[in-house]
Amino acid sequence: MMRSLRPAGAAALLGLLLAVLPVAASAAEEAGGIASLGFSLPGLITQLVNFTILLVLLRLFLYGPILKVLDERKRRIQEGIDRASEAASAAANSEVESRRAMEAARAEGQAAVARATEAAVRLREELETRARAEADGIVARAREEIAQEREQAIEQIRREFADLAITAAERVIEQSLDRSAHQRLIDQVLADSQLGQRS
Repeated sequence: MMRSLRPAGAAALLGLLLAVLPVAASAAEEAGGIASLGFSLPGLITQLVNFTILLVLLRLFLYGPILKVLDERKRRIQEGIDRASEAASAAANSEVESRRAMEAARAEGQAAVARATEAAVRLREELETRARAEADGIVARAREEIAQEREQAIEQIRREFADLAITAAERVIEQSLDRSAHQRLIDQVLADSQLGQRS
């Protein structure tokens, strides 16, 4: 009720009380019953006027500023509650974002490990393929070299055998033979025999 009073309303109330006082004083004197109760009508009216003035002064000078202070304090408390709520919300959002960042980093790490494993497997397969190819090449070259050396050894044995046969025949007949003719004959015999066959 006191909050609804305004300075203009308080002044109107004061004016109404001042107007009613003379009427009330005259009515009290006619009744004569207030004095018998131990109340003095002029003292009662004075107290009512003082109370009303005090009420108006309190309303004007004290109640308004106190309400302003209380409203300001309420506003600051509400702002603090709002800031705390915003901070809690920001902390929750930050936690969610940090969780997402950690999950993204974990997924990226797993993908990097998978890529490294896949690259290692590919590199191993490539190295194995290259090693097989090199080994096959070495074996092929070794076979070729063995075949060449065998051919060379057979050719050398043929030449030596032909020379030995001619030398032996010359000694047997103790005369010089036609080497080129005999060489052709020996080559033909060797080619027909097992010694001349190539495997």
